[in-house]
Amino acid sequence: MREIVFDTETTGLDPKTGDRMVEIGCIEMVNLVPTGASYHAYFNPERDMPAGAEAVHGLSAAFLSDKPLFRHLAAELLDFIGDSPLVAHNAGFDFGFLNTELSLCELAPVCTSRMIDTVALARKRHPGAKLSLDALCSRYGIDRSHRVKHGALLDAELLAQVYVELKGGRQIGLELAAEVASAGVVQTADLSAVRQAPSGPRRQPRPHHASAAELARHREFMTGIENPLWG
Repeated sequence: MREIVFDTETTGLDPKTGDRMVEIGCIEMVNLVPTGASYHAYFNPERDMPAGAEAVHGLSAAFLSDKPLFRHLAAELLDFIGDSPLVAHNAGFDFGFLNTELSLCELAPVCTSRMIDTVALARKRHPGAKLSLDALCSRYGIDRSHRVKHGALLDAELLAQVYVELKGGRQIGLELAAEVASAGVVQTADLSAVRQAPSGPRRQPRPHHASAAELARHREFMTGIENPLWG
């Protein structure tokens, strides 16, 4: 199954008030395995960059001034994502900006039926826990030391690893052990012994048929039962 994990960076929080998408990063996965194919682009938002947004992702208006407009790369982006399901963290936010940009180009929006929200998956799997991308990376031991600021492609790469963990892809058969360990019941788990061949002398197989003496005792026992149900 082909899926696209993606992330966006923007000028703000609400496309309805004029905020624009300035970066998108997409990671292709097939059967929960990254294929190595990706798509990444910066866009000129044709507006200023608020200081608060720049502090998050580090993308200044000057840096973006010579980047292509979204409309010039829309066909290229749509060709990459195809009709695959789209995975994002707090996906409604990213879908809102993506579809706003498509609307400004007079292109059809991406149907939200294709949306997979990792926040919703994490909330179901870890109720009451912190659900930020940083928190989930910490929970699953995913290295994010190179994440100084938000970046669409970097965050998509991290999210792809988180998504695999949320789907159980790297812990098939170990999910119960992980949950018990996280509850503090088990401090360490060494499953290497499970995979080792048994050592020591090999016992002879036990016969699985009754001996003549056992059959005789059984017949004697049966004759002593009065008014059996099967009689």
